[in-house]
Amino acid sequence: MGFGDILLQAALLVLDPQVLLTALLAGMFGMFVGAMPGLTATMATALLVPMTFFMDPIPALAAIVSASGMAIFAGDIPGALLRIPGTPASAAYVEDSHRLALQGKLNMALGTNLLVSCIGGLFGVGVLIAAAPLLAEFALRFTSYEYFWLATLGLSCAIFIASADPLKAGIALLIGLAMATVGLDPTTGVPRFTLGQVDLMAGVEFIPAMIGLFALAEVMRGVIRLNHNAPPPPMPAGEGALFKGVGGVIRRHPKNIVRGSLMGTLIGALPGAGADIAAWMAYAVSKRFSKTPEKYGKGHVEGLVDASAANNAAVGGAWIPALVFGIPGDSVTAIVIGVLYMKGMNPGPTVFIQNPQLIYAVFMIFILTTLMMVPLGWAAVKASRQVLRVPSRVLLPIVLSFCIVGAFAMTNSVFGIVIMLAIGLLGWVLEENGFPVAPIILGLVLGGMFERMFMTSMIKSGGDLTAFFERPIAAGLGICVLLIWGMALLGAVRRMGKGRGTA
Repeated sequence: MGFGDILLQAALLVLDPQVLLTALLAGMFGMFVGAMPGLTATMATALLVPMTFFMDPIPALAAIVSASGMAIFAGDIPGALLRIPGTPASAAYVEDSHRLALQGKLNMALGTNLLVSCIGGLFGVGVLIAAAPLLAEFALRFTSYEYFWLATLGLSCAIFIASADPLKAGIALLIGLAMATVGLDPTTGVPRFTLGQVDLMAGVEFIPAMIGLFALAEVMRGVIRLNHNAPPPPMPAGEGALFKGVGGVIRRHPKNIVRGSLMGTLIGALPGAGADIAAWMAYAVSKRFSKTPEKYGKGHVEGLVDASAANNAAVGGAWIPALVFGIPGDSVTAIVIGVLYMKGMNPGPTVFIQNPQLIYAVFMIFILTTLMMVPLGWAAVKASRQVLRVPSRVLLPIVLSFCIVGAFAMTNSVFGIVIMLAIGLLGWVLEENGFPVAPIILGLVLGGMFERMFMTSMIKSGGDLTAFFERPIAAGLGICVLLIWGMALLGAVRRMGKGRGTA
């Protein structure tokens, strides 16, 4: 069978009315789930799995691809409107997005998110099609040493994401890392810091923590304003065309789009990384190389461009190890692998030989659903603007209800709600005293991988620290981390010197 015949068969499979309708409905469902605080792209995918039992392979995969991609973008909507990230992948740049909205640039912020997300998604798909085997082989070379340095690099992002006070950002990061140590020790299996609570043996779930730090803290501030009859904060203006001014943003920052898309694809291709880590790292790199780093966190569109491109490119990147080697790139592709086995499409190198038309059909579905993101996203943004017209006395209880549902759904127990309430109160106290809360989430997300990979590496090397630099990729990542920390310390020393000179 020639390559042209394979593409024709794939196109006929994708253009089936059932496949197109399934992709559309799943995309609308993904938009809704992603826009709800705490309900993640993983949850959207998991909820669709029972329905895929009754579908053919292509409609089933179309539903999962469409829902997960739409949910990643939709998380940006409540972030801009209410400063509540809908998904963890939106948390990295929620401050900039909301500040832009308060400056009357809601349309530019969400329009930029939408179009750059589409571009990043198409970039990720392009790499998936062109270089899947090559990138997957590169990803398989990562051992515990490389993953340790990757996690360390991600944690270093907290220093660059921090606005004016790296010390407070470092303290917040340590709080997140301390929370990540709660539960079973990854090496010995011994319970740690559980206070005798069986529920804490599974650790502190970062979704309820994220809901508490962002959403619940925002609700508490709103309640305090109502009780003191304080004037409400200025609401984002949402009139006019959605894409007005977005073209200029894209023309000014083409390098950011390419850099964010490339980082997202590469990080997405690493098993266990995914869109969340891609967004944090792309935002940090963007701030590090920006000519105006002082504007980040205060309503700067440049960080949105990098991170929006990265988290959507990571969606396609995560499918690379899943399709080529059957290794999940993130939690969504872990579900996808199960669906592939269920449909008789065993992932691995042979799938490109035995069922090439099905693989190219998946590639076409990716392109179709990524392009579908633009009209569906436009409609979702238009509909979400009605939120701005709801009085605070009505809106705050509704948001709190969604917070409770999201926290409960992630743990399937009331304990998730308890975690949300406790960490929400902590986040409110920290923010009132000038501490950033984003590094806490970063510490929770990466803390487990950081500790697990360090302990595994130390056991393998017999405690020899030089083993962390013996492998070429690990050595490269390690040198990058040491250079980053060296530059951060040098900057701190220079600031101290200037302070003494002016004293």
